[in-house]
Amino acid sequence: MDTLLLWDIDGTIIAGRGAGVRAMERGFQKAFGQDCDLGVVDWAGRTDKWITRAVLEHFKIEPSEANIARYLDAYLEVLDEELTRGPGELLPGVIGLLDTFHANPRVAQGLLTGNLRAGAQLKLARYDAWHYFSFGAFADDSALRNELGPHALRRAQAANGGRAFAPERCFIIGDTPRDIECARVIGAQAIAVATGTFTLAELASHSPTLALADLSDPSEFLQTILG
Repeated sequence: MDTLLLWDIDGTIIAGRGAGVRAMERGFQKAFGQDCDLGVVDWAGRTDKWITRAVLEHFKIEPSEANIARYLDAYLEVLDEELTRGPGELLPGVIGLLDTFHANPRVAQGLLTGNLRAGAQLKLARYDAWHYFSFGAFADDSALRNELGPHALRRAQAANGGRAFAPERCFIIGDTPRDIECARVIGAQAIAVATGTFTLAELASHSPTLALADLSDPSEFLQTILG
């Protein structure tokens, strides 16, 4: 394997249609007995741990490790119920690409996501997409997305028999400017898809390697990855 793909989840692989936001709001109410509007924080592209700390600080609750854990435990308890309420969906073209790369011996696929690992599994398993990924970096590793890349690279190398991936052969695929920034931190290439909350023009203004409206037509995406 000489090519590494690191996928974001929300807005890139799936459209949760607000399930994660609702679970975060319900989790806060469950843990602390207060209503919460997640709109009080700039959460797009952030990690679950970052969001949790920001919400606690907004409501003037000490963002201690104990309170962060209490909030995240409550969030995970209600997440599956919110995913069931839906209606979420896999985004266009994604499963075809995951299948294509899964069958390609040159390519390793992992996750680089702001979700907790347990949350990532709940979300992807619901759409039968968890099995594509044997490793990844998650909010469990750091509250800061820009610190997730080295964790993903280390796990990718371990899964690749100890062989490292050259930075120019690493691609981070996401739907926010923070995914693009995260790629730059580790010298990786960034593929931005406008299937989240940012427009194609907004993403393109951050100069990713490739910016696409969506993944329904895989030709340009495949050409960028495989040449």
